[in-house]
Amino acid sequence: MNPQALSTLIVSIVTELVNAGKAGELTADMVPTAQKAAVMRPKDRAHGDWASNIALQLGKRAGMQPRAFAEPIAEKLRENDGIASVDIAGPGFINITLNAAASAQIVDEVLQQGSSFGTNTHLAGRTLNLEFVSANPTGPIHIGGTRWAAVGDSMARVLQANGADVVREYYFNDHGSQIDRFAKSLVAAAHNEPVPADGYKGSYINEIASTVISQATADGVDILSLPRVDDGVNEDGEPLGEGDSAQREEFRKRAVPLMFDEIKKSMEEFRVHFDVYFHEQSLYDDGEVDKALAKLRELGVVYEKDGATWLRTTDYGDDKDRVLIRSNGMPSYFCSDVAYYFNKRHRATKPADTAIYMLGADHHGYIGRLMAAAAAFGDKPQENMQILIGQLVNIFKNGEVVRMSKRAGNIVTIDDLVDAVGVDAARYSLARTSYNQTLDIDLDVLTSHTNENPVYYVQYAHARSCAVDRNAQAAGVNRDGADLSLLDLKDDEELLAQLALYREVLTTAADLREPHRIAHYLEDLAGAYHTWYAKERVVAMPLTDAEKRGEQQAVELLEKQKNPEPARAAARLRLNDAVRQVVENGLALLAVSAPEKM
Repeated sequence: MNPQALSTLIVSIVTELVNAGKAGELTADMVPTAQKAAVMRPKDRAHGDWASNIALQLGKRAGMQPRAFAEPIAEKLRENDGIASVDIAGPGFINITLNAAASAQIVDEVLQQGSSFGTNTHLAGRTLNLEFVSANPTGPIHIGGTRWAAVGDSMARVLQANGADVVREYYFNDHGSQIDRFAKSLVAAAHNEPVPADGYKGSYINEIASTVISQATADGVDILSLPRVDDGVNEDGEPLGEGDSAQREEFRKRAVPLMFDEIKKSMEEFRVHFDVYFHEQSLYDDGEVDKALAKLRELGVVYEKDGATWLRTTDYGDDKDRVLIRSNGMPSYFCSDVAYYFNKRHRATKPADTAIYMLGADHHGYIGRLMAAAAAFGDKPQENMQILIGQLVNIFKNGEVVRMSKRAGNIVTIDDLVDAVGVDAARYSLARTSYNQTLDIDLDVLTSHTNENPVYYVQYAHARSCAVDRNAQAAGVNRDGADLSLLDLKDDEELLAQLALYREVLTTAADLREPHRIAHYLEDLAGAYHTWYAKERVVAMPLTDAEKRGEQQAVELLEKQKNPEPARAAARLRLNDAVRQVVENGLALLAVSAPEKM
């Protein structure tokens, strides 16, 4: 009997009472789903294993006092063989205590389902396009993008575990002024000149410039002899402005792919694999901008003013209308955003039911205009588009903020963090905090092998469970004759309850787009396991003479804890197996390894 089964049972009882006319004024359409009628773990374990506030939710709507509404529900619950007792507390809370065998059923469920335990079809039939990281190809991925890499990939795994078809997407901004500034920076570096005021700094600029020169030379192109001033057009047919040149265009053409390759390599090494790498330039090359504009004109939501083309975003909640095509005939940045969204929703392959954007803290102002654009296409904001805004990350070492990168000037990059703490610690630490909170990371903690290090604390639970298994094998303790009803001590019950929560946590993490809930759950599970391990033995440890001289009740408890009979030892070994499996499943959702030894 797990919490999901209890919730389902309670909802079926309420529905039965409604159909029998015993639920006051309550009607069938007022009965919540099992998910919304979820049971909870009481803070005070004396109140039982699980508690439901269903009577408080529905009593008023039924025209009844919650306690009165709770009585027939409690009565029906008591008829279930897996329930030891049911009490009504306070204004109408229903407290439920399971019998030991029913509570321990979760062990069999975990071991039977293995790596699929917790997965479900909750989001089946929905295609979710998840765009994250999307750093400009003008430099290494900084710590903010690294956070999105960890959070976004974990979120994709959580959504897939709930049955969704997830498209992981990286949007390359390879069209616009930031690429121009990047190319100008490379030209300056190639000539040992100061970087332009609006350019990019860091030793990586010199590295890229040197690589481009070598590459061009190998291709028979003397790139430094190309004109540095040119009034012509670039390869896209766009006019070259003052200070632009054929030399700069050659650097741009060669350097941008180099940065793409470096970013992809960093992502792969960080265990992040994208299904789609989408280039902004393709929106123009493939006519996607024209398609989106044509659709908006068909819908009558664009107009011409002052020689420019505008979208009526104020009709959909934005604070002002937005320019799509400037008076000089050039598309705005917003035009690319609009076309990109339309493309996501109407692709030939895996069109998105929901386009999820994961954006940095400096993009908060984009929410209104993007939501308005979705509405202008006739879509439903919040349903067809979701925008998640992440906050800043601060890195500390020796109590001081770390600001400098070897390659990127004044930023910390993904490679800096991985070099300092490793992929496991980096991913876990970035994913374990809600993305809408500022995150402070202490490198000294993440490199320590103490319980203060959250990833070590969780991984050690897995390693410790493997050690228990090895020790049991060495001592000849096996799983034969396991009696799970003997998992009846306090720490057994707490560990079983934590295991039973996993499915609910996984569903909630998906619905709320909050993968950090998985990390928090794992830390709670690890805590319960470490406590259990310290008190209850699988391999017998005889009582000391001093322990044997204690009060009879205390001696009996110690015998159960330290010197279990074979059926109890076997049951504990299976419980140990179940914990190991769930820790492994949870860490896999965060793409963090589950070591067998530490």
